[in-house]
Order: sequence, then structure tokens, then C-alpha cells
Amino acid sequence: MMRWLFKWLFRLFLLAVVLGVILLLSLNSILRVVVEHQIRAQTGMDAEIGKFSFGLLEPSVEIQNLRLYNPPDFGGTPFLDVPEIHVEYDRAAFARREIRVTLLRFNLGELDIVKNEAGQTNLFALGVPLTAKKTGGGAASFKRQTGYDFKSIDVLNVSVGKLKFIDLKNQRNNREQPIGIENLVIKNVKSPVDLAGLFVLVALRGGDFFGSLLALPKPGAL
Repeated sequence: MMRWLFKWLFRLFLLAVVLGVILLLSLNSILRVVVEHQIRAQTGMDAEIGKFSFGLLEPSVEIQNLRLYNPPDFGGTPFLDVPEIHVEYDRAAFARREIRVTLLRFNLGELDIVKNEAGQTNLFALGVPLTAKKTGGGAASFKRQTGYDFKSIDVLNVSVGKLKFIDLKNQRNNREQPIGIENLVIKNVKSPVDLAGLFVLVALRGGDFFGSLLALPKPGAL
């Protein structure tokens, strides 16, 4: 009887080890699906993640080939194509419910600005639900939504590939603008103000892209 009991306990132990190994090996796949569902719940947009990696030994998260798609009102067209998001964070600060990112590498391959047949632009229309939920801005709003205090991004490495404009009603208005920013380093980012230089550079690289969008006829103007 005792031998039978020990045999089954040993089998259960081996089963637990196997399940643990399977969980560790599939953890990133499980988290990838969870993140995709969370993005859908928070933004209303479908998401695809090519690879999700969560560091168990090192405090890091890496997402490769993230693609977001517009909702049906905008034809389900692509919205963002992000080849890489690499985050390294301060684990001790995280334990104190603080977010301090030591390194954020963000590669925005493509941003698609879409105007639907009703004349709405996705950048503004998709911001409505998020804005309506806000009760404040900046770090205070971040803490209310996540329960964590945002402190800083020590080193931000940004790459921006290109911008596209898609007019679902008039394809002749479609255009594409290469930006070509590679590995721009910005240090000690604590607020959107610290990104002003990046915005200016994108505007300069964009040439007349943004001006031409503003010059498009408004709905009902013709």
C-alpha cells in the first residue's frame, strides 16, 4: 500500500514538473493571446502580435510585429504596424507600484491615417471613447487607470518608418510619406513635453504631408 502511494505521489510530482515546463514554454504564447484580447477590449481594434516575450529572469518585455486594425467604420484597414517594442524596467520600482522604464525601444513601421466615407478620420474618431473615460490627464490619469505611478523613461529609442493617408471615399486623395527616423535617442522622458523635439522632427520630415491633409475638402463642402 505504501509503495503504491509513493509511486502515485512520484507520478503526480512528475506530472506537476511536466505541466510547469509546459506552462513556462507556452507562457509567452498565452500572454500574447491575453494582450491581443486586452488591446481589443481597450481600443475596439483587432490586434495581431507576431511574438511576445516576457523575461522571467530579466525585467523585460518584447513585442515583435504588432499590427492594429481599424474597426468596421474605417473598413477594417490597417492602423499601426510596429515591428518592435522592447521594454526594460526597474523591478524594484515596479514592486513599489511605480513604473520606471530604463529602456524603451519603439519602432513604428507605419501609421495609416484613414478617412471613412462619412468624412471621419480615425485619429480623431478612435480617440473619442478613450477621452470620454478620462477624468484627468497625465500621470494622475495613468495612476487611476493602472494603479501605478509613472515615473520616467530613462532612455527612449524611437524609429519611425512612414505615414500613409487612405481616403475610403476618394482613392485619388491617397498618399504616402516616408519619415525615415532611425534610432533617435531621447533621455529622461517624464511627460509629452519631453517629446516635443520628436514631434517637430516628424513634422519636418513629413514635408507637405500634413498640410495637404488639412487642405482636403471638408464633408459637405462640395
